[in-house]
Amino acid sequence: MQQALTHLTHYAQKRYLTYFVIMILVLALPFLRINDNHFFLLSFDHKKLNLLFFSFDTQEFYLMPFVLILLFLTIFFITTLAGRMWCAWSCPQTIFRVIYRDLIQTKLLKIRQNIHNKQKEYPGHFFKKLIAVILFYIFSLLATSGLLWYFIPPEDFFVYLANPGEHLLLLGILFCASLFLTFDIVYLQEKFCVYICPYARIQSVMFDHDTIQVIYDEKRGGVIYDGKIKLHKKPPVGECVGCEACVSVCPTHIDIRKGMQLECINCLECADACSKIQNKFNRPSLINWTSARALETGKGVRYLRFRTIAYGIALSVVFIVLLTMSTKKEHMLLNINRSSELYHISHKNGNLEITNAYTFLFQNTDSRDHEYYFEVDLEGINQAVKIIRPSKPFKLKAGEKTKKIVVLQANQKLGDDDKKDIILPLHIKAYALDDEKIVVFRESIFVYPKNTLLK
Repeated sequence: MQQALTHLTHYAQKRYLTYFVIMILVLALPFLRINDNHFFLLSFDHKKLNLLFFSFDTQEFYLMPFVLILLFLTIFFITTLAGRMWCAWSCPQTIFRVIYRDLIQTKLLKIRQNIHNKQKEYPGHFFKKLIAVILFYIFSLLATSGLLWYFIPPEDFFVYLANPGEHLLLLGILFCASLFLTFDIVYLQEKFCVYICPYARIQSVMFDHDTIQVIYDEKRGGVIYDGKIKLHKKPPVGECVGCEACVSVCPTHIDIRKGMQLECINCLECADACSKIQNKFNRPSLINWTSARALETGKGVRYLRFRTIAYGIALSVVFIVLLTMSTKKEHMLLNINRSSELYHISHKNGNLEITNAYTFLFQNTDSRDHEYYFEVDLEGINQAVKIIRPSKPFKLKAGEKTKKIVVLQANQKLGDDDKKDIILPLHIKAYALDDEKIVVFRESIFVYPKNTLLK
């Protein structure tokens, strides 16, 4: 008996544990902050991005394409390596279906009498089914809130909920999204995976003979033919006893013995079901999580091959680039716009004064308060212009923005042209007085009028 027990598989237990860990991580991450920055937060309200506990402004959203590239490369890599592992082990659709069907309907309310038979529908139980829907809707409110926390941080989310009259859009999104989630899980069920989810359509393109899949061992179990494939009408050939336990337990209603099918989500419930039957004969399951080549040759799965190595290298490069760019962010942002007036000409005490006006938009993106100022220099002409306004440094709190009108004045004659204005390159160096590491450089122009306007 002890030897027989070694043939049992327990993929269901491993999946339930994986679901629990994922749910805890997803719900807990928005509450974790380092230097008041979240692990991931895309806030349209505050117009900022938090990534890996670093804060970025909307002007630094150039990082988002790298995040998306990393996400898609990860999906391609996992699919090439382990098939639809995401679908059964991480996808919210599958996790929520297990919670609704296996936990609420079966374990709590006893609507479904057998957790191992997902093909049978149980009529009646109207009030129990209504209670199941209500319970799941309450859960869906929590799940939807958990998703919104990655766009509205929890410290703001609960404040907004405490003032519902001022945040009707948030309430509408929360309740509508949770209603759709409930409709999806209660009514669409696994039909979403089979007919709607695009992942099922593209996954086969990324498969090869070494991709890990849920595979029925035809060499041991046998293949049943009777003109057409009628697996349930004729006694099986081989070790398969025709119990159809693998068919009954399948949430997408397929027969794994027909080979790979798009509807298979790699949940491995069929492997567990077959294992229990084959264990009675002291045999391992006829359904395994392996690759077609490994099953055919009897050797281990080839994890390291051209596709997986290529995806691994691409993932590493993108991740390193993203990490490098996120850790070398600017702690001060500066945008410079010129005024509509090219220059201003005035005469004071017999002296000619040429000034150019600019709008400097400063933002302190650091987590500390800083005092800022800047220097200007014309290319090739040292100390040719001076700062008239602002005349002294200014302080910005962490995350604060400010708009400064900057006026520069020429200290000397900068051109001698009767036909056109002189355009000179202008270099700006902005910095924090209390931190020498915080410095940015920008380019603009200084326009000096033609001679005919100076007379």
